[in-house]
Amino acid sequence: MSAGAGAVASDLAPGAGRWLCIVRLGLIQAALGSVVVLVTSTLNRVMVVEYALPAVLPGALVALHYAVQMMRPRFGHGSDVGARRTPWIIAGMALLAVGGILCAAATVLLSVAPGLGILLAILAYALVGLGVGAAGTSLLVLLAAQVDARQRAAAATIMWVLMVAGFAVTASTTGHFLDPFSAERLLIVTACVALAAFLLAVFAVWRVEVPAAPIGRVPGAPARPSARVGAHSGSTASAPFRRALAEVWLEPQSRRFTLFVFVSMVAYSAQELILEPFVGLIFHYSIGQSARLSGLQHGAVFAGMVSVGILCSGRRRFGSLRAWTVGGCLASALALLSLGGADLVGPRWPLPASVFALGVANGIFAVAAIGSMMELGGVGHPGRTGVRMGLWGAAQAVGFACGGLFSTSIVDVARYATGSAGVAFGFVFGAEAALFLIAAGFAARVAAVSQRGSATTSRAVSI
Repeated sequence: MSAGAGAVASDLAPGAGRWLCIVRLGLIQAALGSVVVLVTSTLNRVMVVEYALPAVLPGALVALHYAVQMMRPRFGHGSDVGARRTPWIIAGMALLAVGGILCAAATVLLSVAPGLGILLAILAYALVGLGVGAAGTSLLVLLAAQVDARQRAAAATIMWVLMVAGFAVTASTTGHFLDPFSAERLLIVTACVALAAFLLAVFAVWRVEVPAAPIGRVPGAPARPSARVGAHSGSTASAPFRRALAEVWLEPQSRRFTLFVFVSMVAYSAQELILEPFVGLIFHYSIGQSARLSGLQHGAVFAGMVSVGILCSGRRRFGSLRAWTVGGCLASALALLSLGGADLVGPRWPLPASVFALGVANGIFAVAAIGSMMELGGVGHPGRTGVRMGLWGAAQAVGFACGGLFSTSIVDVARYATGSAGVAFGFVFGAEAALFLIAAGFAARVAAVSQRGSATTSRAVSI
């Protein structure tokens, strides 16, 4: 954690007050997720089912919202320069709320004026991506400033659980009020969700952030001119964005963690679009059976997250976050290989056990990776936490966008080339396992670099 972040954390209320701050930040994540799930899931279905539009249209719009998040490093740099994350969170949530409402309006317009609807949809989904990038990046930086090493795993778990809760509450609530469907209902429900999400985020972030102390200053000690932010030549937060990004990319741990995030997110997201088709085509599951299997997987993900949150929190922690990250990647690879070989055994294969194992492994990997992200955010050039978080957030967004495209296209190509659905799915699951193994290698190397960097820092401090 950077010195400025540590100063922020030290000024916060200890004990229950600190956990309350973490929960409040988790509510922002829930608010953010509630608008995103409405845009990427509900409106997707409306375009394809209710308005009979080509499925490629919502797919391209969702990809656009991911592509726009390449701006995350720039947003992070802006919050570094201002040394305040709250304005960026509020502004990002405002953009997200407006973008969500415009997405619904564009969806309705597509059914009567496709040309204008597409133009409005491009603008709206771009606003959603900008809002997610601005709010999400600064939220992670602020969260990293709130927690110490003993709280990172639990904080990451809280964030994920509340985000999933936001998904679930929004999906169930909007589903109730959108039935029977009409364009007017869609616009009203979307506007209500967007407004509620914005107000919740403003309430949750209000007065959580404490102004950062100057870098290098011990709380309670008199400030020295040389210790103020901006006194570090070549490392100030106010440096031009390109210079700041170049400095972060030249840091071995930042560069390797970026590659880790991208590769692991491709592997993590690639399975989402092919698991239910796999069990339907290979094991002849009905729609209801495949949905229940998907529910089992999500429950297992939750179990894995909670397990890491408990085992890696408090004074007696079992293993480091990076060790759990590597272990989660390796376990995910093994679970995917078991799914890839399931077709060779046939109906006797314990498919639910493989899916449950995959979910637990994914949950372990996800929470440990977010905890590691918070841990590494302040390692390196001072005043660059926002740029690092933004870089990793951009890698995550691009990885998610590539994962679904990778898995679905490879399945289609492999089925065409081999004439066998089982071979095609097995090949894709094997490729995903290989990606998780590569990600584990990157995570292990990041751990080694970070440990050497920590030792160097300790020696410098002692001098």
